[in-house]
Amino acid sequence: MPRESQAARRERAVRIANRLAEAHPDAACALHFRTPFQLLVATILSAQCTDKMVNQVTPALFADFPDARAMAAAPPAEIERRIQRTGFFRQKARSILEASRDIVEQHGGEVPRTLEALTRLRGVGRKTANVVLGNAFDTPGLTVDTHMIRVNGRLGLTAHDDPVKIERDLMALVPERDWTLYSHRVIHHGREVCKARRPECERCPLFDLCPYPRAARAAKSPPPRAAAKRARPAGARAATIRRSATSPRRRAR
Repeated sequence: MPRESQAARRERAVRIANRLAEAHPDAACALHFRTPFQLLVATILSAQCTDKMVNQVTPALFADFPDARAMAAAPPAEIERRIQRTGFFRQKARSILEASRDIVEQHGGEVPRTLEALTRLRGVGRKTANVVLGNAFDTPGLTVDTHMIRVNGRLGLTAHDDPVKIERDLMALVPERDWTLYSHRVIHHGREVCKARRPECERCPLFDLCPYPRAARAAKSPPPRAAAKRARPAGARAATIRRSATSPRRRAR
């Protein structure tokens, strides 16, 4: 397959973004929240956990600790108890409490609105920051999770597995105005179609824009010599066996 130029890849990425918009027009943030702070907390909880489970846990949590000031003053054991079902609850409780205290002490209780300020909060990485920016503040951001890594890799839009490098690759390919919705649509596509173990390529709307099906078929094809060996006529194989059986054996030395 010929090497794809950056301009050609950018053009293909735009077509992919448009096709995803047609295929998944209702894709959106699946986490339930009312404020930027609640979204930040819900995103921290979503690590290694389904959005459905997070949405089951957060109503009771936010009823008692609705903002950064209330959360920062909460007893750690109480937070741990309420979020235990999301997994890794001790680490998550620590991240939530530290981020809440930083928001109170450094930003007067209000969640900051820039990537730089958000990622300076303890317990907040680029993924969480971009979720908050894109969905609470309408600032375009690319959310690189496991689905974004897998789907964009199969699409040939990145050759990396490091989230920061993937984000930079996509920033150069996908129009900035589409970053947030592109993330939602790719994540939805990864859950419904481009699944980790058994991607449903035959019903994928990106089939003609994706190199993965061709690469997968090539990987399953036998090497040329093995294929030729299997393709030899039965008569030829039988003749080889007869010659082997009648030929004199060499005397062992």
